[in-house]
Amino acid sequence: MDLQSRLDSPPLQEANHPAGTGTRPFNLLRWYAFVSLAIILSVAVGLGLISSRFVINESVERDALLTAQFIQAIALAEVRHVSIPNVRTMGELLDPRLDQSFPDVDPQARRSARGEFLDHVANLPDMLLANIYAPDRMVIWSSNPALVGKMIESDDDLETAFENKVRVSASYHDVDQARSEQKFITPPEQLFIENYIPLFDAEGENVTAMVEIYKEPRDLILRIERGLLLIWLAVAVGATLVYGGLYWLMYRANRQLAVQQKRLINNETYVALGEMSSAVAHSLRNPLASIRSSAELAQEFEEGPAQKNIGDIISQVDRMSHWVRQLLQSLRPLNDEPAPVELERVLQDSLQAFALPVKRQGIEVKVDALGGVQVLSQAVLLGQIFNSLIANALEAMAEGGTLRIEQVSCSRKALILRVCDSGKGMAEEQLRMAMKPFFTTKQGGLGVGLVLVKRIMERFGGAVRLTSSEGEGTCVQLTFRVVHERPAKE
Repeated sequence: MDLQSRLDSPPLQEANHPAGTGTRPFNLLRWYAFVSLAIILSVAVGLGLISSRFVINESVERDALLTAQFIQAIALAEVRHVSIPNVRTMGELLDPRLDQSFPDVDPQARRSARGEFLDHVANLPDMLLANIYAPDRMVIWSSNPALVGKMIESDDDLETAFENKVRVSASYHDVDQARSEQKFITPPEQLFIENYIPLFDAEGENVTAMVEIYKEPRDLILRIERGLLLIWLAVAVGATLVYGGLYWLMYRANRQLAVQQKRLINNETYVALGEMSSAVAHSLRNPLASIRSSAELAQEFEEGPAQKNIGDIISQVDRMSHWVRQLLQSLRPLNDEPAPVELERVLQDSLQAFALPVKRQGIEVKVDALGGVQVLSQAVLLGQIFNSLIANALEAMAEGGTLRIEQVSCSRKALILRVCDSGKGMAEEQLRMAMKPFFTTKQGGLGVGLVLVKRIMERFGGAVRLTSSEGEGTCVQLTFRVVHERPAKE
């Protein structure tokens, strides 16, 4: 495997793919998307169910409490209204079987009090059925006459109501859950609420009668349905926002991790190459210096046909020495701290250094005025950037052309500069590989110029973007961090 192939291979990916295992690397974002979605949905559904149950139970219990308060208030009022001696509660008047137990009570007054109370019960709003039970579980009155006189057995809800002696108990049922005492004259449309309201004796200890009310409060049901709709809508929106926000954060974190991983791979690559280059340079410098010295010495004494060959030796030695210097320069650590640098001054210095080849090749140079804008960089490194880009542009325009250095935009935080040539350009494959170390299309090139440009720009918080079309030229866009505020370009 050659050096370029080794550089192109992703070390971390190979580490995640042990040979022969066929396992796929752990995808953090994908697993987080599935696991967090499952957890958030579970929590959201759980909260929705709990909230829905709470709203239904509270609404039903509140309606039952109001019904119980109404019935108990009516019972107390009717008893006071008729003023029957020795009778203290309505429960003692409801069972017709006890009429003979009070010989001193006017039967007409007793029937009047009972009739008034039962009339109120029979005309409760939204009522489907009303039953009144004696302590022995007989139906002593019902809005459905067919139930009067029946004994109700094996009714757990009724037994619980008599035994617990709570002021009201309520539950809601579907229409399919009909028992023997649920003989509705008008069947419910959706669901009905069943209330048990006890009537106590004067001491409040014993239940003298149990009022059972079946209601279908349509207005309450509509309000409950609207409440449930709002609850589930809020749960859905909340779960979506939580999932979206967390996924966005994880996506950003995953991208940042990918950038850090890539940077780590590049750093490891550059460290390895730096160590290798230092060893190679140390091994080559002395032999190259000896070869060049010997060639120069031979050139002084040799005046025959070998003169050309000796000149070639010196030229090739110089080229190899230049390669070694360029390699060491591109791979050395960039630990310099950023400092304010006047961009236009460094650019003009680089253009002045190439003035002779620009004139010789007949290249027209167009440069936008940059004023005194300062960017974060190092003067020497910034000069290397411009030198590398101008050299590439001149080589691409061997037969002349136009070199344009134009300011794209300048804001309070960043300045974008574009260096464009009208040369031969690059094919799509060449453009894709242009930022790879040691990839070059130049004859005798090393392929580290653009790599060094990219490293320097990223080191100081900038960015590089390369665009090119074959036969139309190449543009390198440089994004610098601006030191101070400067009006944007019109």
